[in-house]
Amino acid sequence: MAPLALTVTRALFGLAERVAPSHGGNAAFRLFSRTPASRNPSPREREAIERYGRFMDDARHHRLRTAGGWISAHLFKPLVGAGTERTALVVHGWRSRAEHMVPIVMQLRAGGYRVVALDLPGHGRSAGRHLNMASAVEACAEAELWFGPFDVVVGHSFGGAVVLNAAAGSVRTFRPLTPARLVLISAPNMIPAIFDQFADALRLGPGIRAAMSQRVERLTGTPLAEFVGARQLARLTIPTLIVHAPDDREVAADDAAALAGAGPHVDVRWVPGAGHRRILADARLLEALADFTGGNVAEAARRMARRVSA
Repeated sequence: MAPLALTVTRALFGLAERVAPSHGGNAAFRLFSRTPASRNPSPREREAIERYGRFMDDARHHRLRTAGGWISAHLFKPLVGAGTERTALVVHGWRSRAEHMVPIVMQLRAGGYRVVALDLPGHGRSAGRHLNMASAVEACAEAELWFGPFDVVVGHSFGGAVVLNAAAGSVRTFRPLTPARLVLISAPNMIPAIFDQFADALRLGPGIRAAMSQRVERLTGTPLAEFVGARQLARLTIPTLIVHAPDDREVAADDAAALAGAGPHVDVRWVPGAGHRRILADARLLEALADFTGGNVAEAARRMARRVSA
């Protein structure tokens, strides 16, 4: 946000704190949930679209109806093991899209999985300009209704928090996902801390902060304070793989350590030097995913290289 816009926004929320904190909380939540315009992709998105456009042509593209409009689901057939019953769901992070998850999709397809890659609301080819945990979990629930059940569910960054909350049943409106395995890549642990960072940046007062928390609870049926990944994961028994880079500048390594401590059903793989987004194409991640899901990393790498160079 530009300095002038930030100053004006802070002033408006300061006024709302004094005269109408509940309305200010609703406005702050909408600002917090607003996504970039998909018709104007960032340079990073354009690069992914250009690099993996031909690969995406292999998918069967579906529009799934949701309460907020519709989402895009991209269905890929397995590369090996015709007739396989195994299905995987892949979910990207904030300011991302299905194209960024192509290396993961390739790995899973090479391992014999039928793969569903989502564009979350307000991202990629999906409709809307807002995304929150409730609408993201709804997207996963709708995907499971059409394509599930899922044997493996993979999420990156905010998408990792989404799939964990979908499995934990944190959004009470929807039945929990029940995958056989869960993979969380560069995923945050403390959703309340993300709200605090946003509120601190805008210097929001206590009334507006409380109203934002109440909005979360109305949407999900769960208090904001309960959206702590390590606690949610500790209540699950699903075998879970955590993959994280110690040098991640967007989601701290401490988040991964906290998730890894959730119980003996959780394993962690550290990928030094991979950052927050480069990790998605890192050979060490693909190898860990292959080990965890029974795939073939060499086959995935070979086919991906051929696609990219074509």
